[in-house]
Amino acid sequence: MSTTDTLDRTCAALADPTRRAILARLSAGQASVTELAAPFAMSLPAVSKHLKVLERAGLVARGRRAQWRPAQLQAEPLHEVADWLADYRRVWEERLDRIDEYLREIQGAEPDEGAPKATRKTKKKGREQ
Repeated sequence: MSTTDTLDRTCAALADPTRRAILARLSAGQASVTELAAPFAMSLPAVSKHLKVLERAGLVARGRRAQWRPAQLQAEPLHEVADWLADYRRVWEERLDRIDEYLREIQGAEPDEGAPKATRKTKKKGREQ
């Protein structure tokens, strides 16, 4: 499976708020389907379907201990998403730095220079009277 496929599956799995909540719960440790379903108003089969999506994305692994099948968080695909987002983070940080620089430039200008023209005229009229 390519990195693009992994990224696509991971992002698709993370697109659902229920699945994100399940991952948040699993970040605290293993849990059964019953434990994962407790905070949701949905059936155990519905939670199992969410778990299957997470499993296909590689975000969850299911174990087997007798009749108990605990789910466990697998963070590797999240690292791939973080790496992919890091490139975009750099772009946005550069843009924000440029905005900061621009704001510093205009704040250093004369007070009336940055004001709308109508406001400047009003102030001049007030001084003339």
